[in-house]
Amino acid sequence: MLHFKDPSKLRTKKIVFEAVYPAQDSGTLEQLKELSSKRVNVESINENNSITDAIAREMSGGLTSQCEQDIQKLELYLPLLENLVQHVDLIGDDPLVIRWTSDLKIRWTSVLSSSFFFNLMGPRFFQIDNLRFELGIVLFLYGAMLREWASQLLVTDLVQSATLFRKAAGVYSYLAHEVLPSLEGALTPEGPPEATSSVSSVMSFICLAEAQIVTIMKAEEKRSADGLLAKLHYGVVQLFDEATDFFSTAARECKDISPSLMVWDYISFSKGVHELRSYKYMAQALKTDGQIGTAIGLLQHALNNVQKNVGGMESWRTVMKQDIDTVIELLRKYKHENEFVWHEKVPFDDHLPLLQGKKIATCIPYRPERWERTLALKI
Repeated sequence: MLHFKDPSKLRTKKIVFEAVYPAQDSGTLEQLKELSSKRVNVESINENNSITDAIAREMSGGLTSQCEQDIQKLELYLPLLENLVQHVDLIGDDPLVIRWTSDLKIRWTSVLSSSFFFNLMGPRFFQIDNLRFELGIVLFLYGAMLREWASQLLVTDLVQSATLFRKAAGVYSYLAHEVLPSLEGALTPEGPPEATSSVSSVMSFICLAEAQIVTIMKAEEKRSADGLLAKLHYGVVQLFDEATDFFSTAARECKDISPSLMVWDYISFSKGVHELRSYKYMAQALKTDGQIGTAIGLLQHALNNVQKNVGGMESWRTVMKQDIDTVIELLRKYKHENEFVWHEKVPFDDHLPLLQGKKIATCIPYRPERWERTLALKI
């Protein structure tokens, strides 16, 4: 399975909530301090920490994976943040509240902007004076961390891996439809791509495609029928096609996002890999049904259309080369058998059957937790 981990590399600047929002009572002050304390842990994500693995494991209650530890930090912060957002929304039009939120100086980097790759002075921090920006980017990072953990579990637990990919897809879908649309008025075309609904939709469909890939891996272990595997692989292609459509929207909306970035390469490369695998399994199914001529035609068509000289990471190119070599060997075997046994006519492209897709991966809906605590600010 191909992978890229850029979306999980977000970084932020320190925020102290109680230094900005004036508390009317001691209970509110304690809640603001707790919010700041939980955010300190979020701020440590993707920073060089001096604490040992043993201390980090003890602080997280025994979690051994760095990714799991970071997910826990986000899950402890999000309910408190959701509560603050809800309360500030109720009084958000007050000039004092607007000024206080501005004084927070909410700043995050972007890993999907061109500045992330070409800024020689270090990462660029984007500041948007809106708590929805904080909530949106924290959720974006949460989805990225769930996705990263899912990738790490591929070698040990395919069922849990697929579940985590679906959870990440649900987080991104919630972001795209429930959180980020209300932030649109505060964004400019030069803003961070992670704060736009279209980019979250891209990531949601990427995660769904990855969940389906894991499902296919499980189906291949069980030696499922070639015809079904062909449809499942092409379903992955269709999910990546939907991600492509939203990426095109994002490219129009965000001046700082470029089709040359890793996410675009990943989508394009993955589509090519799974389309080739769909052709391979469809050819094997046709061969089993006694249609070796059509199977040969499909394999030839697949090799003629595959992108052999594409960019991307070296590990991706290795996967593509292995798949191409597998199809070449299968084609050689079928041609040899047809020449000496079946003597079937090989149809041209226009007479070949079309690939059909089956999409079975669905989002696990994200249900935000909110600590229902009353906050009283001095207005």
